[in-house]
Amino acid sequence: MDPTPHRLVDLLETMRPAEGASRVSVGDIISRIGGRSIPAVILVPALVLVSPISGIPGTPTLGALIIILCTLQSFAGHRHLWLPSVLTRRNVSAEQMSKALDWLQKPAGWIDRHSHGRFRLLTAGPFRLITYIVVLLLACSWPFMELLPFFTSFSASAVSLMMFGLMTRDGAYLVAGYMLAGLVYLTLLSVALGLV
Repeated sequence: MDPTPHRLVDLLETMRPAEGASRVSVGDIISRIGGRSIPAVILVPALVLVSPISGIPGTPTLGALIIILCTLQSFAGHRHLWLPSVLTRRNVSAEQMSKALDWLQKPAGWIDRHSHGRFRLLTAGPFRLITYIVVLLLACSWPFMELLPFFTSFSASAVSLMMFGLMTRDGAYLVAGYMLAGLVYLTLLSVALGLV
């Protein structure tokens, strides 16, 4: 049986800290999900960064490093993901994580209810590879944009939509992720040009 959750609400529950825990680490969460599903593992830090946790200094960079390593391993065709202990040991308070998951619960439920396996062609073959390349490029920008309010959250939302699309083979969410990413970076570019 595949232990990887295929609904966002199930993935959120998998990420929830154990009862009585004071901290939850990256390694704890990934071990619960299993390292076989690259989209699900990438979705974890992306979802965390959509939440208010993205405001904690260094968190966008940590999330970016995890996503970059996962995407690079997907290019190499690895079936089981590996992350260095310096990343898997990183942790956040169980209380902060629980609040973030509660915050994500309603939008996750809405997304789950509107997932219907559309445009499956976009989730396979070369289109899948293109999605990983786009996600890699987006994540590479996060460490440099940490100080911009809400930037990481919006960009991580785009990554979350793309990875959910791959996980559920719903190309409509891939398209939504591309559109959101384009909007975020075009807005950033227009602001930058306006300041020149």
